Amino acid sequence: MSLSPASGIGRFYKHSAKIIRFVRLGCTNRPFYHIVVMERRKNQHQPVIEQVGSYDPMPNENNERLVALNTERIRFWLGKGAHMSEPAAELLGISGLLPVHPRTYMTAWRNRKAAAEAAALAEAEGSQKAAETA
Repeated sequence: MSLSPASGIGRFYKHSAKIIRFVRLGCTNRPFYHIVVMERRKNQHQPVIEQVGSYDPMPNENNERLVALNTERIRFWLGKGAHMSEPAAELLGISGLLPVHPRTYMTAWRNRKAAAEAAALAEAEGSQKAAETA
């Protein structure tokens, strides 16, 4: 007796939409993510098909954020038609596996703009203090 497609094990499971996305683990204020392949409709806390990487967003003592990717399996699942969540696409774009995501460019532009404004403000305050002491 075969199971019905609604049970999640039959033909439907084999051809259902897959997605590569983050699954949040870790403690409060200390997140850690697994990069996994799972069915698109499932909750992140339900069983996954395969773990293809990990990501630690908290900088370590060397100010590094650690990422581990199994690029061979990621390419396999993308070739099988798996979709990709936006955060995972950004991370894979930064790592060089995919083209850089447009949001990454916008974030970098905003960071450069904020740094330039902060430097201009600090320079203006420095020249104002120099004028007051003179």
